[in-house]
Amino acid sequence: MHPAKYRTGRNRADSRPPRPPRPSRPFTLWREVLTAYAAPALTAGTAGVITGQRDLAVAACTSIAGTSALVAFLIGTWLRSGGQPRRWTTTVPRGVLTGVLVIATVGAAGALGWFTAEWLPAHTPVPAVPWLERLRVDLPVSAALATTIVTLRWRGTAAASRA
Repeated sequence: MHPAKYRTGRNRADSRPPRPPRPSRPFTLWREVLTAYAAPALTAGTAGVITGQRDLAVAACTSIAGTSALVAFLIGTWLRSGGQPRRWTTTVPRGVLTGVLVIATVGAAGALGWFTAEWLPAHTPVPAVPWLERLRVDLPVSAALATTIVTLRWRGTAAASRA
């Protein structure tokens, strides 16, 4: 193709041929876990500081970000399964895979949040403190976000590596 074919006379950027799409970064578990911790810690922590909600600022770095990092690690490890992904995880539609994993992790995180906030103080010497109540919301929401992001990132890189 001749370079003059791309010239439109508007500016220099228009005269270049279109760039091919940039390949996505490979799925690296430690990077995904670090991002899963840092992103909610920074966003929720900033929101807590700006709005004056000290409990949100503390939860941002503990229950919210910690749950996100743990779920990202568990889901990422399970999806990779020793470098050889399960066949069905690469063949079902991306939305279906994400939905199934989100439902599973939100259910598990919700049960853990309920257990910690409700059952534990009622059956052990652990006192019912307000931050335990936060876990009912923090754990499932963090699990849903981390699962969605990690699954979509993994599936995007898995599809790119198969192509």
